[in-house]
Amino acid sequence: MNNLKFNIEKNRHFNGQLSETFSVVEGDKAKHFHTSLAGYEPTPLRELDALANEFGLGKILVKDESYRFGLNAFKMLGGVYAIARLLCEEFNLDINAFDFDKLNTQIDKKLTFATATDGNHGRGVAWAAKQLGQNAVIYMPKGAAAERVNNIKALGAECIVTEMNYDDTVRFVVEKAKKDGWKVVQDTAWEDYIKIPTWIMQGYSTMAAEAISQIEERQLVKPTHVILQAGVGAMAGGVLGYLSDKLGAENLKAIIVEPKEADCIYRSGGTECGDIVNVGGELDTIMVGLACGEPNPLGWDILRNCSSHFVSCEDGVAALGMRVLGNPMGSDARVVSGESGAIGLGLLAALYYSDDRQALMNKLALDSDSVVLVLSTEGDTDPVNYRDVVWRGKY
Repeated sequence: MNNLKFNIEKNRHFNGQLSETFSVVEGDKAKHFHTSLAGYEPTPLRELDALANEFGLGKILVKDESYRFGLNAFKMLGGVYAIARLLCEEFNLDINAFDFDKLNTQIDKKLTFATATDGNHGRGVAWAAKQLGQNAVIYMPKGAAAERVNNIKALGAECIVTEMNYDDTVRFVVEKAKKDGWKVVQDTAWEDYIKIPTWIMQGYSTMAAEAISQIEERQLVKPTHVILQAGVGAMAGGVLGYLSDKLGAENLKAIIVEPKEADCIYRSGGTECGDIVNVGGELDTIMVGLACGEPNPLGWDILRNCSSHFVSCEDGVAALGMRVLGNPMGSDARVVSGESGAIGLGLLAALYYSDDRQALMNKLALDSDSVVLVLSTEGDTDPVNYRDVVWRGKY
């Protein structure tokens, strides 16, 4: 196998500083809310012991988000929590006593929630709006897969595909919402738009809270490493905030990985002072869920403070991860992971197949004692492309 291309940079800005906003306390509040939803179950935490042995690692743990509420991705965790918090604020309700079934008797009007999405976040917002008897309008960047559009429309939301990239679509939605009186539910922050993305990130931390509970229940060794994929960095920030508070930032090597065509976190980490760097252009990558060129400043604060390394990689790394997860070794469980979901495991596989394997493993402090937590954040949300990659060898 030819070496897959990826760049690794050590985070020069690590200080281990934590935020009470993205802590175990706030994450557990979000998890408590999610457990109250009909049909809630923690997603599986897979132990890929045969693969860990092959890669020379102590253990590989994969959180499989393809089982999340039948939506095949994690994104609804943030959207539904934020929408519930918005409704509680709008109608003076208590989030700790929130009841989906009683909601329609407690409010007297419908709100419209709007967002820009690659697909998974919009599907989660559409699902949440439907559950809550509200309206949703979803905008997608150009090139959106028909399957993702149809999944959103099937939930009763209006879905419009634009001729813009993701970041420009976000700006369009903000202006449209101002004119039409809609509530924007976006997982990135900007001036005067902090509260809602904060709630979304706190909602994402349920994945970390579940994983820690599953690790403790099985009496497993705590993770020494976590690999988190980043688009704007909201998911990575929310999860890392919880894990850093729970395990201690100094005890966890957090590796943030992105597609090289949209590696705004990687580039931000390479600046002298840790300043945010935006990436423009087409953002053309197989990892459409990570095709974001402008970091969420809330997420970036956590990633800058608590990450150990930043990685920028080519699309083939994600494709490799999809194939490895879908074709397990020994008695390991099969994980159906989409393009944005498989990049973390793909990085481990790319390290294994690299001619510089040992040097790269040393750089990331990976060895036979390492316990690596990976989040497979989506299943085959684009089934056609999934088969092209896994069956036909695309990328």
